[in-house]
Amino acid sequence: MDSVLSPLDLTARQAPEGPVAIARPHRVAAAASWFRENFPGEVFYAVKANPSPWVLDALWENGVRNFDVASEVEVELVASRYPGAQIAFMHPVKSRRAIARAYREFGVKTFAIDSEDELEKILAETGGAKDLTLVVRFAVSGDGAAYPLARKFGVTEEEAPALLRRARQATEEMLGVSFHVGSQCMRPDAYRTAMEMVNRAIVKAGVVVDIVDIGGGFPAIYPGMNPPAMIEYVTTIKDAFEEMFVAQNAKLWAEPGRALVAEAGSTIARVELRKGDALYLNDGAFGTLFDATHLNWSFPAKLLRTKESRAKLAPFRLYGPTCDSMDAAAGPFMLPADIGEGDLIEIGSLGAYGMAMATRFNGFGETVTMESQDAPWPSMYGAAPVAKPKRTRTTKPKQA
Repeated sequence: MDSVLSPLDLTARQAPEGPVAIARPHRVAAAASWFRENFPGEVFYAVKANPSPWVLDALWENGVRNFDVASEVEVELVASRYPGAQIAFMHPVKSRRAIARAYREFGVKTFAIDSEDELEKILAETGGAKDLTLVVRFAVSGDGAAYPLARKFGVTEEEAPALLRRARQATEEMLGVSFHVGSQCMRPDAYRTAMEMVNRAIVKAGVVVDIVDIGGGFPAIYPGMNPPAMIEYVTTIKDAFEEMFVAQNAKLWAEPGRALVAEAGSTIARVELRKGDALYLNDGAFGTLFDATHLNWSFPAKLLRTKESRAKLAPFRLYGPTCDSMDAAAGPFMLPADIGEGDLIEIGSLGAYGMAMATRFNGFGETVTMESQDAPWPSMYGAAPVAKPKRTRTTKPKQA
């Protein structure tokens, strides 16, 4: 992976034909260090947010050794790259083959469930194993989240006691509960509300719970979305956990994804054509800008020119390179009014669900990744030390 001091360096040489993904491992390190120092429990990285090797390596090197996976491929990726990693298979619906391979080939023993049918599948494919850690997923309100996640998975408060009792009977190891307040949660008290609901179900079930997994949802900073300080989330979660009726030595888990990697990535796209307030780029909805288009989220954007533009900022819409009319982001993206064909734009805070969502639709999507040493966007974790410049870097599998 090539390295630049900052994305502005690309204006001094010929940029690649396609978009450029900027990787900032030092921002992953800053976020990982913050969570390890401040979260009063175990941190599991949600691999789906960004499975890039440079992300996983930065997390591993900075002490995050637990991974929340959602597929057979993610299980194999983590297990083969980091022998000894703790892997939790937290997708509530898994194929039988994925369950069997995870348990028998890769030693995964932690599985999420939200139905008795899924529990029976797990027991069948593991040969009735008694060394499983079973985690019951609850459906909770997504109020306060930019992207609610309550409709697809999770048991209700009324359904949960029966499933908790059945799961408790099925394993001689740990029983857990989990939920997800929704992606980009803007209200710390959403965690307290969810934990109080889960606690009521635990009391009604009359079981001993060993793990409380509060999932993900921790936010990043985007234009128009300035969350409370991250420590407010941690303090709220810690206080609510202490009030739950769980085992005295119960573990507290979290599954941050976006919060660990959002600040670490950005995309540099070239303007292919301008039509009034519409900019046609070489990246879009089917590339790294999925959230900007399909969810209509705003992302920080800036013009990359060696000589800074003196033009006033103006609102622009963005269109991607494919022929699909869905390939559009309304924004508005505030950029200098004199922007035109050939200019490069950096769109920031795309470390989460940027490259991870990219496709090769319509023949587009070839992306070059370069590492940068700068930190140009607002951070939830404060400034991080800037690493010494490196001109080349090759990412290789790590050994534990």
